[in-house]
Amino acid sequence: MDDGRPAVVVYRPSSIVAHHPGRDSMKSAQSQVRRAAELALLTAAIPPLALSARFVQGRKRAEAVWEASRFPKMGDVGAVKNLTILPLIDWYSVDPDVLEGESGVSYLIRADDTTILFDLGLNKNQEHPSPLLRNMERLGVNFNEIDMIFISHAHLDHIGGMENAREGLFAPSAGYVDLHQMPAYLPTPLVNPAATPIVIEEPTVLAPGIVSMGPIPRQLFFLGWTPEQSLAIHVEGKGVVLIIGCGHPTIQKIIARKEMLFDEPLYGVIGGLHYPVTGSRSVRHGIPAQQIFGTGLWPWQRITKADVHRAIAFLYRRDPKIVALSPHDSCDWSLAAFRTAFGQRYQDLLVGREITI
Repeated sequence: MDDGRPAVVVYRPSSIVAHHPGRDSMKSAQSQVRRAAELALLTAAIPPLALSARFVQGRKRAEAVWEASRFPKMGDVGAVKNLTILPLIDWYSVDPDVLEGESGVSYLIRADDTTILFDLGLNKNQEHPSPLLRNMERLGVNFNEIDMIFISHAHLDHIGGMENAREGLFAPSAGYVDLHQMPAYLPTPLVNPAATPIVIEEPTVLAPGIVSMGPIPRQLFFLGWTPEQSLAIHVEGKGVVLIIGCGHPTIQKIIARKEMLFDEPLYGVIGGLHYPVTGSRSVRHGIPAQQIFGTGLWPWQRITKADVHRAIAFLYRRDPKIVALSPHDSCDWSLAAFRTAFGQRYQDLLVGREITI
C-alpha cells in the first residue's frame, strides 16, 4: 500500500504493445475456453461452493488481520557489516550440468557471524539426498556451519515437498538429516524432530541486525490461509535488505510492513514475488499451477503484465540499489521487465551465484 509521498524517481514501461482487434478477440476466446477446461479439472473433486465461501471469508479475515497489525518501530536492532546470499535452490542455475535447479527456493544467507538457511526447496521426486543436499555438497556447504533455519511459508516448494506439506513437516531431504536441534523460525506450526521449531507471530529480532518482519497472511483459493514472513537485514551504512520467499502477501504489503518497522532506507529486494504472467514453472496434468494456485485471485483470473508494471513502479519509487527476482515463481517475461526497469541495479538470481551486498 503506497503512502502517497511524492515520487523521487519515475518508472515508465518501455514498450507499447500493438492491439489487433480480430486477433485479440480470437486469443481472448481461446483463453476463456482454456481456463474453463482448467477450472473444470481443478474443481471436479472439490465442492466449488465451499471453496468459494472459504475464499471470500478468508480474504476478509486476511484484510482484517492486516488492518489490525500496526506495530511500532523496531528501534535499534543492530546492523551487520557483511551480507551475502547464495542461492542453493531456484529455477535457474549458473551451471546446470553441476548445480540443479527446480521450482523451489533455498538460500544460504551469511550475515557477519550468523548463517541462515532460508527455505528448503521442493524436492519434487522426494529423493534422498535431495537436490538441495546435492547442491550444498557441490558448493561446499555443511549443516554444521548453519545457525538457524528460516521458513518463509508452508508451501511445498519451500518446505521440501508435497509429503511434508500434507503432514505438516519441514525437511531438507526425504531421509533423515541431523539439524543439530538448530532453531527453525516458522510462520505457522510445522514439525521436524531434528530441529527446534519456533513459531513467529510478530516482528522479531533473530540476531543483531536480522529481523523476521512477522507473518502477513493471504487467503489463496485452493491453498487456503497462507501466512508468509520475510527477512529484513539491516546492513550498516546502506539500509535494509528484504529477502522474500514467494511474495504472496504482495510486494506492496511487504514493503509497507518494512516501512512500518524501520526508518532506514530500503537497500535491496531479493527473492520471489510470484509473477507467472506468461507461463508457469510448474505444470501439473496440463494445468499451469503457479498461474492459478498462488495468486490470491479467483481461479479464472490471472496476474497480468499491468500488475507487474504497477509493482515495478511501486518498488522503483523506493529506489533500491539491488533487486534480484527469483525465477522459481516468476516467468521470463517478468524477469525481463524487472531487469529492464532496474538496469545495472538488477542481478540475475542463479543457483551457485552469490549476491554480495
